[in-house]
Amino acid sequence: MTRLTQLIHDVAAGDLEARDELFAAAYGELRKLARSRLRDGGRNTFLDTTALVHESYLRFLKTGQLRLDDRRAFFGYASKVMRSVIVDSVRERQAERRGGDRVEMTLDTQAAAELPGGEAEVLHVHEALLALEEAEPRLAKVVEMRYFGGYTEIEIAEALGVTERTVRRDWDKARLLLMAALRS
Repeated sequence: MTRLTQLIHDVAAGDLEARDELFAAAYGELRKLARSRLRDGGRNTFLDTTALVHESYLRFLKTGQLRLDDRRAFFGYASKVMRSVIVDSVRERQAERRGGDRVEMTLDTQAAAELPGGEAEVLHVHEALLALEEAEPRLAKVVEMRYFGGYTEIEIAEALGVTERTVRRDWDKARLLLMAALRS
């Protein structure tokens, strides 16, 4: 029995010191395996050979007991773990390109798309809201609460003492009136 095979059996028996010795003894071969995995899987700029071996070792520690019989099975297992580390790394990088864990936020009104930016436009919007407030005070309150306050339709309905359906109708009407006022 080779030294690695003996260490694999010792690890399977629960010897924690043998676990560290196993990876120390197999480190050179694990680096070769990692190098070939990175080369075969294409260029991976976020992982190098050492990082891949170390991340694989950490994953091995998380899984617990090693239940393999021989050297070939150990390196087969190590190869699968390395592949999963590479795949997870690529997925994380692609997720970051798409915004990562940032919360996606979209406006449910097209009024903002119609507005040009700048200080003059801020004043123009303010004047349009003042005009809306004079004509339809409840509509202006719905706009303030929903657009600027971030209230839900239920919260607005409770605050104003109306139904949710009324809030939705008021919101639709207010958007149309504001867009018409801003276009003129």
